[in-house]
This record gives sequence, structure tokens and C-alpha cells, in this order.
Amino acid sequence: MEDDRALTAFAALSQETRLRIVRLLVKAGPEGMAAGSIGEAIGATTSRLSFHLTHLEHAGLVQSRRDGRFIIYSAIYPAFTGLIQFLLHDCCQGHPEICAPALNASSCFPSKERENV
Repeated sequence: MEDDRALTAFAALSQETRLRIVRLLVKAGPEGMAAGSIGEAIGATTSRLSFHLTHLEHAGLVQSRRDGRFIIYSAIYPAFTGLIQFLLHDCCQGHPEICAPALNASSCFPSKERENV
């Protein structure tokens, strides 16, 4: 991941409402959530929500699709993987044990996989 793309993504995540939206969409899984449901969950007006979702889409962190009358938003998981890799790229300096605690703290990896890090 290039520096400018990472900066755009981190800038998008540095705003409280957008961070809450991303966390909600990550929890929702690949099926995503309808815009109205996102707004209800975080207490955002339609115009405010639209502004933040557009910002997240432009940063490459969420995507939208139409499903009948609804617009469904979902997290772009590879983008978050890229951000994590960007942060940890120079972390280990040839010593993977330095980064292992950060990776082991993630509940995304089954314990068997974490042992191999």
C-alpha cells in the first residue's frame, strides 16, 4: 500500500462517526447493512450519514450496492488488511516475535493459526 492511500484511509478513520460506521460494518460481516439501519444504529441523520459514507467509499474502506429500494454498505476487508500490513511492514526488522503480540491479540485468527505467527 502506498503512503498516500494509507494517509487517506487513516484520515477517514480519524473522525468519530466514520470510525463508528466502520466498526459497525466490520461486525456486520460481508453481507453489510442498509444505510437506514446504519443511521439508526449510530444515531445519524440521513444527510450526515450520506456525507460520512461517501467519505469512507472515497477512502476505499467501504463499498455500496443496491438491493431493491435499499443501498447496502459493507466493509472492504482487504483494505483493512492492507492498512494492518502497512503499519506492521517495518515492525519486525527480521524479528517476527516483536509483532507477534499484536497479531495474537486479534480475535480474527483461530488460536491454532496464532501459534504459527
